[in-house]
Amino acid sequence: MAGAVNTGDAERPALPATSWAVLGLLSFGEELSGYDLKKWSDGSLRLFYWSPSFSQIYGELKRLEKVGYVSSRMVAQETGNRDKRVYVITDEGMAAVRHWAREAPVEPPVLKHGVMLRLWLGHLLEADRMREVLGRHREYAETMRQRAEVDVAGAHAEEAWAYPSLVLKWSERYYTAERDLADAMLADLEERDRRHL
Repeated sequence: MAGAVNTGDAERPALPATSWAVLGLLSFGEELSGYDLKKWSDGSLRLFYWSPSFSQIYGELKRLEKVGYVSSRMVAQETGNRDKRVYVITDEGMAAVRHWAREAPVEPPVLKHGVMLRLWLGHLLEADRMREVLGRHREYAETMRQRAEVDVAGAHAEEAWAYPSLVLKWSERYYTAERDLADAMLADLEERDRRHL
């Protein structure tokens, strides 16, 4: 996604944002497989940032292990399937991600809103098609709001999860706002149609 970010410490490697996201998932102290990391990112990161693909996760894990920020080991699975590799953050990795979270410049969010772009080109669309696009976006926003609401309710009670729980609440509020903005835009379209009859 974003380019490499230097943490300001010449001794630390500049890593892409995806590396920091994967390292951040490991910072909660659990030993996780690539599959676990994907599941966690799909259930949390994707609500407010982005969820990397399996190949991106495994690529970042290799990069992080190479620089000494994670270590891995093979563990036998209870199901009899082949062994799986699990990863854990190292002390050096914890120091690096803490430094990144504290010191790296905060990138402003980039709004790439496909629905807004389509509506901006509304002079090329039929009114019914614009309403359909907005309706689909409203449904998507409501689905994501409900997922965030469920994740907030199911968030871990441990102190380490206090901030992820707050971010999940932010995500729930964000998707509520997106749903409400779609409703407002649908009302704006109706008003525009009435004025142009």
